[in-house]
Amino acid sequence: MSVSRITPTLFLGGADAPLNATLVSQMGITLIVNATLNHVCPAYPGVECVRVPVSDLPSARLGDHFDRVAARIHGNRAGGTLVHCAAGMSRSPALVMAYLMRYRGVTLSQAHRWVRESRPYVRLNAGFWEQLLEYERRLYGRNTVRVAAVQETPPPPPPPTPRVTRSLPPLQQTSWLTLVPRSPVMTRAAVTSRSQVTTPANKRRRGAKSSNGKKL
Repeated sequence: MSVSRITPTLFLGGADAPLNATLVSQMGITLIVNATLNHVCPAYPGVECVRVPVSDLPSARLGDHFDRVAARIHGNRAGGTLVHCAAGMSRSPALVMAYLMRYRGVTLSQAHRWVRESRPYVRLNAGFWEQLLEYERRLYGRNTVRVAAVQETPPPPPPPTPRVTRSLPPLQQTSWLTLVPRSPVMTRAAVTSRSQVTTPANKRRRGAKSSNGKKL
C-alpha cells in the first residue's frame, strides 16, 4: 500500500488506501475523493466521499471535474483529504495538480514537480495532460508545459534470411559413354564378331579353303 503526502492535509494513493481504516484514522481523513468507476467508497463515521466516475482513458472528460473537486478539497477544513484512483498514477494526480494550480497559485509545471517529488511514478495519459493544459490557460492565460507528440518509430525490417546453397562440384566434360557403367561382358574380346573367330567347327560349316583355293 502506497500513500503519498502532497501537503500536510492532502494525500494521494490507490484504491487500496481508503480500505485501511487504521490509516484513514491516523491521517485524520474526513474527505475521500474516489476517481474510479468500480471501486466503492467505504463508509466511515465523519468521512465524506466524493465520486468522480471517470475512466482512465485519454478521451475521458476528467477536466469537467477540476473546479468541483478543487473547491471541495479547498473547503475541507475539518481534516485531511485522500484523493485516489485505481493505482494513484493518472486520474488522482491530475485532480491534485488541478487543485494545486487553482488554490495554491502554482503553474502546471510547478504542480507536476510538486506531485512528482512525493510520488515519482505518476504517469498521466495524454488526454489528461491536454485537459490540464487547457485548465492552466484558463487560469493563467498561458502554458508552462509543452507536451511533445511521441511518434512511434516502426522497428527496422528483419534482415533477409540467408539462402543456403549447396556448392556442387564442377561438371566434368566427358562423353556419355563414360557415364554408363561397363558391363562385365563388355570386354574387347566380347566386341569381336563371332564371324571373326576361327574354330574347328566354323571351318567345317563354312568349308575353309586351303592356300591353293580348294576347299578342305
